[in-house]
Amino acid sequence: MQPGLSPDPDRSVGVIVVMGVSGSGKSTVAERLAARLGWTFVDGDAFHSPAHIAKMQAGHPLDDDDRAPWLATIAAWIDARLQAREPGVVVCSALRRAYRDALVRGRSTVRIAYLNGERGLIEERLAHRQGHFMPASLLDTQFAILEPPEPDEHAVVVGIAADADTIAATIAARLGLGEGP
Repeated sequence: MQPGLSPDPDRSVGVIVVMGVSGSGKSTVAERLAARLGWTFVDGDAFHSPAHIAKMQAGHPLDDDDRAPWLATIAAWIDARLQAREPGVVVCSALRRAYRDALVRGRSTVRIAYLNGERGLIEERLAHRQGHFMPASLLDTQFAILEPPEPDEHAVVVGIAADADTIAATIAARLGLGEGP
């Protein structure tokens, strides 16, 4: 049995969705978390259509109609991981409850890790980020639609001020998948 896929459904973790606004460190943290656990990693940005990437590059935020097929593709990836009993870590902004519900609903072994950070720190990170299709100008739209996870979502909430390895270790520890930092 793969690590994290215990027979106890209340303690089992099959897929971790790392969420947060653009610039919160999702991709870096998720990559480190997957490496730490020896799990498969995928960045949800890889599932965006070329048209949606072009829309964001042009400074236009995606709407719910744009996001629906993207979320469905990520959910299919999650289902494939769970069906194969191969744990994974996926990055997805998942800013609204409805988006997280699309990824978690009916999947008892999917857990959310929310990277929560101060706007000033995130703006500073975005100002230095290169090579990403999401312009810093869309950060306002991300914060405008952000619905932090509610207690009934059982999300792991981690601040982003620490380095990526420490954040990954904290997530793993809080999910019972390893020791903390």
